[in-house]
Amino acid sequence: MPALAPASDDLPALRFAPRLLFLSSSPEVVEQCLRGETPALAKAMPLRDDISTDEITPLPILTHYDDKLGRYPYTGFKTGDRLPVGTDAVRASGIEVVVAGRRYGKGSSREHSPAAEKLAGVRLVIGESFERIYRQNADNIGLFTSTDFGLVERIRAGEAIPLAELVAGRDALAAAILQSGGLLRFGQHFMCRIRSAEGAPPERPRTLFEKIVARHALATELTEAHPAPGDGAFVRADWRFIHEYYTGMAAHMLHATFRKPLNLHEPASIVVFEDHTSYVEESPAHVRGGLVPNVHRMVEAQREFAAAYGLRSHRTLTEEEARTDDGSNIAGISHAMMAERYALPGQVVVGTDSHTPHSGALGCVAFGVGTTDMANAFVTGALRLTVPQSLHIVFDGALRPGVTAKDIVLHLLAEPRIRAGGGVGRVFEFTGEVVAQLSTDERATLTNMTAELGGFTGIVAPDAETVRFLRERRGIDFVLEPWMRSDADAVYAETIRVDCTAVPPMVARPGDPGNGLPLAALEEPVRIDIAYGGSCTAGKREDFDHYHEVLRWAADRGLRVPDRVSLYLQFGTTAVRDHCAARGYLDAFARVGARILQPSCGACGNCGPGTSVRKEEVTVSAINRNFPGRGGPGQVWLASPPTVAASAIAGELLSFEELRRRHP
Repeated sequence: MPALAPASDDLPALRFAPRLLFLSSSPEVVEQCLRGETPALAKAMPLRDDISTDEITPLPILTHYDDKLGRYPYTGFKTGDRLPVGTDAVRASGIEVVVAGRRYGKGSSREHSPAAEKLAGVRLVIGESFERIYRQNADNIGLFTSTDFGLVERIRAGEAIPLAELVAGRDALAAAILQSGGLLRFGQHFMCRIRSAEGAPPERPRTLFEKIVARHALATELTEAHPAPGDGAFVRADWRFIHEYYTGMAAHMLHATFRKPLNLHEPASIVVFEDHTSYVEESPAHVRGGLVPNVHRMVEAQREFAAAYGLRSHRTLTEEEARTDDGSNIAGISHAMMAERYALPGQVVVGTDSHTPHSGALGCVAFGVGTTDMANAFVTGALRLTVPQSLHIVFDGALRPGVTAKDIVLHLLAEPRIRAGGGVGRVFEFTGEVVAQLSTDERATLTNMTAELGGFTGIVAPDAETVRFLRERRGIDFVLEPWMRSDADAVYAETIRVDCTAVPPMVARPGDPGNGLPLAALEEPVRIDIAYGGSCTAGKREDFDHYHEVLRWAADRGLRVPDRVSLYLQFGTTAVRDHCAARGYLDAFARVGARILQPSCGACGNCGPGTSVRKEEVTVSAINRNFPGRGGPGQVWLASPPTVAASAIAGELLSFEELRRRHP
């Protein structure tokens, strides 16, 4: 239990150890802190911004979901050209307070990050700003977060900090969860009588997001039936899904809290995916670390949980299994599968993955959560959120030939106000002439990468294209309802307009998806060693149409991937694989020397072929994020599917347009 000290206002106060860890841009400062020599804040500046969950807990660490996690926080944290925090360093240091810059906790929804911090002894993280999922995950396990840098010197001086100050500025629900010691404890006290919201919400113009939330709002003892932006709330989800990196941890939590067998809420609306680990035997990080057996145990824990409760499951295949598959196995990356098979306009879809907003392309509210949120939802049916404001993103004009949705989102990510965190925790509603012309697959690229934009979710209002997609892909004759759009005078926090006629093929430099620049602006050639096309963002049917257009053109001219370059193409789902086979794409892929991989998250999650093995290696990838350590120890450039394919043939970063000029 945290040490409590009396406070003058009769509220409890917490006293922290005066040793702090500054996650500084200077590795020497970090090492000094770990030695117990805490400098003044001014001497630790500048602090590192944009610290991702990949750095707090690198992916191989996710094979642990117990006390062992406490050995590893910040072992992927990179500052300068060093990784200054070793295994057990934080736990051995006695540090209880960590201080960082803005946008702390970027990236995945892995609750393992705040769990590792807490299990290592960290009780408070202070940052200029926090990413939404990280902070909510921290709340859910009772780890305090604050943006008040005035606390730093007070803690160093040994002053006890009133609990009221530690939750200042948070919505009432977040404060109550923290004061309860976490979400599961809160739920036991305050979520015994959940009910649907009664009566109509107050009359006012609403965004599509607000309308969907209102239709799914739940009332509890401490939350409003009709929440407004900024309020903490619970909603009913039409679909809840989870994958193998989270299920064992969720089961462990639930079985430790409730009696067996669990009484799961509406288990027919829970979907379990095994989508990350089918290529783990080819993952350098897992093989070198001796973690493959851990992965197998983690996967088996998920299978046992799904079997015990009769949950609907999808499992990706190994290559050996795929060779004998009769086509009856329907599998793929979880959030891509949700859009292909389950989500519908107007629904709420929640999953344990930051890229859950993928399904927002269909006009539903889809957002990612951590393990505790999902564990709580398994038994209550309720999902927590702080109702966000919306940004209205208007894509005007028309796309240039060869420019895709990936280029648009890389352009948006590079906008200074987005890089500074202007989209953190907000809804991105995508509209405009360009969006109206995009296919659902391309719209999904926009909503999927809302995670990199820092948003709560992304959404596109359903229209005739949505109806076509549902009819052709899923055999559903969906009828749009008049309410399924934002009101003309709905209120947005900001409107951002982008003239898409000015957006060229884009890339993002290694280190962050926000490091975007026009491909043509590169001052010198960038040689590549690996080209990877796949992931939830770029493993869809239309993405493979793009890969094929480039690679068929190359094959017809006798061009191949150079011997020094490896090209990997990985399907997002079995439906995408079958689409490529039916259209005859595999021939062109083979002729240029690509290796074809079965559906899985693969290299995007450091879980298979396509990851680098040396820091000198350079990768061009169609995945969604390139934080330090993502995709291996090398340098990862982000690009669109056609740019990835063209670069693979050229052996350097190159657009398809430029490749054609070189080979008339």
